[in-house]
Amino acid sequence: MSTTPQLHYRVCNLCEAMCGLEIQHIGSEVLSIKGDKNDPFSQGHICPKAMGLKDIFEDPNRLKRPVKKVGEDWEEISWEEAYETVASRIKEIQAQYGPASIGIYAGNPNVHNVGSILNLPLLIKAIKTPNLFSATSADQLPHHFAALEMFGHYMALPIPDIDRTDYMLILGGNPLASNGSIMTVPNVAKRLRAIQERGGQVIVLDPRKTETADKATAHHFVRPGTDVYVLLGMIHTLFQEKLVSTGHLQPYLEGLAEIEQLVAAYSPEAVSQTCGMEAETIRQLARELAGAERGLIYGRMGVSTQAFGGACNWLLNVLNILTDNLDKAGGMMFTSPAMDYVANGSRGKRGRWKSRVRGLEEFRGELPVSAMLEEMTTPGEGQIKALITVAGNPVLSTPNGGELDKAMEELEFVACVDIYINETTRHADIILPPTTGLEASHYDMVFHALAVRNTTRFSQPMVEKSPEQRHDYEIFQSLTRAYTGQYNAYPTPEMVIDMGLQAGPYKDQGITVAKLKAHPSGIDLGPLMPVIPERLFREDKKIPLCPEVFVKDMPRIAAGLKPNGREDYPFLLIGRRHLRSNNSWMHNSHRLVKGRQRCTAMIHPEDASKLGIDNGQEIKVRSATGAVQIPAEVTDSMMPGVISIPHGWGHGKKGVKLDVAQAHAGVSLNDLTDHRLIDPVTGNAAFSGVPVHVSA
Repeated sequence: MSTTPQLHYRVCNLCEAMCGLEIQHIGSEVLSIKGDKNDPFSQGHICPKAMGLKDIFEDPNRLKRPVKKVGEDWEEISWEEAYETVASRIKEIQAQYGPASIGIYAGNPNVHNVGSILNLPLLIKAIKTPNLFSATSADQLPHHFAALEMFGHYMALPIPDIDRTDYMLILGGNPLASNGSIMTVPNVAKRLRAIQERGGQVIVLDPRKTETADKATAHHFVRPGTDVYVLLGMIHTLFQEKLVSTGHLQPYLEGLAEIEQLVAAYSPEAVSQTCGMEAETIRQLARELAGAERGLIYGRMGVSTQAFGGACNWLLNVLNILTDNLDKAGGMMFTSPAMDYVANGSRGKRGRWKSRVRGLEEFRGELPVSAMLEEMTTPGEGQIKALITVAGNPVLSTPNGGELDKAMEELEFVACVDIYINETTRHADIILPPTTGLEASHYDMVFHALAVRNTTRFSQPMVEKSPEQRHDYEIFQSLTRAYTGQYNAYPTPEMVIDMGLQAGPYKDQGITVAKLKAHPSGIDLGPLMPVIPERLFREDKKIPLCPEVFVKDMPRIAAGLKPNGREDYPFLLIGRRHLRSNNSWMHNSHRLVKGRQRCTAMIHPEDASKLGIDNGQEIKVRSATGAVQIPAEVTDSMMPGVISIPHGWGHGKKGVKLDVAQAHAGVSLNDLTDHRLIDPVTGNAAFSGVPVHVSA
């Protein structure tokens, strides 16, 4: 083996930002990871998570061969035994209880791995269970729901043209911590600063003065779960003050008069007390957005994971349309990805079946993850008796995780495709571990379609996998063959990507995998461009401003104007994330968890004083579903009456094999959240605004 250092170029796939990396290595030994200055998109920027690729690759806790549970211990088995055991047990359980007795849960990392994106559907299609769940409905489902209803495609998601805007209003988003979300944007701090340096404004509305809000032009507190009233008040102002301008979109719009009628009762004065914002502030935000030559309003996690998530995302689109800030440079725009699965793939359907217990509707073949617990614990035909998880940790990442943890103990069989024995996979009978980033090729199918600029990049493996390892796509293909008994030949992800590129919008430029391999830092394809009406996926090429499903939700919204606070749970709970903590499995990297304790409950000084709570003191937080003890972090960055606990922690459970994470265990936010709290329109989990009781 050569002892001369080599350079390897790839994209970081640990979050949505798609930062280019320059990795110096000797064989499989990583010497350094730096930003790739030749990457036209990230231009040398990286965040602390980039070194996490090295830590995960070298992690002694990482599994590389299949294991099966034997008593309280684990023993390695062959891949053939693993495939056959999983396939036979699934078939046995379905034969006894029916097709719906198998549940499948896909975690967030799947969208960061092209092998999973392209090949997990093979196994899902073969098993034919209606009980498919994913992190989508614990995160961004309302965005997709609104896109399907208004633009005709679940992935027709407007993206902030951050590099050309002069006014950016952010609701419930913290891109300085997330690196952008449904806004693939490396070095977002520099880009937000550039808006202000060119004389523009960045305004943040959030129940916490976040890292982003701290650097913004202005920040305003808003009560959790009430953003819908701010949006209605802003739209009311546009009509009342005759600020509506629809520009080039006018010929494609339907329902302009109807939307004016819908917002008539929601003046800023009418909504002010509910949302906790001054009426004049709401009016001023509407005026500024309407008056900006190049402006936009962008909402993310806080407006998605709440009881009015669907309505919020509908109204965000409406606001951008009514201020002539959709499909326009400097506003919210649509991408033109090189592998254009948006134009060439399924547009999405919903409501074809419902969950057995609560009657929650499916969306694109998935049921809301909030239904998973009750589908396991409620007896009767169709009860989930076995579970397959793929790169997910629902015990920590889905609502009422403590009860889900107990329910998994009662399942007849659990199989997990995962690299770790974590809080969820510790319940498994079989774990099948795929390769990690540095051993696999990669193409960002999803995040090129969500990027603030059109680029394309293909990453080759830094090192070849060892003979005993399998890529994720090989695992799904082999499980499908074992389950069906049909030994079909399937294309590799690289073959599928190449076909997609050659059929894409840049085929005249000769974009192929071979060309991308010759340009390992990626190729710039230009800024986002106006694409309406071509990028409207509705047959009538219209944009309905008042989709029926949202109009029907207006009585519920009206009822929420007079919130019924609970004296026994007087605080509202929100989550938070950290730049070094994108997912729970990143907590097994020492460099990503070191430093001051991050799993704390942030609380406003006035609230702490009333309760006799000092900074750093252990407090008890209790909800209708559970209770945790956690150190208090007293800070005026919190809105009074609101507390914040980060998600993804809670590693102190028996049987977890994560040495670093267990040394920084923390508590799980989702021991407090409630699977019964959802946005009834979309089915998305309502994590934001959970009522809780706080005591010393």
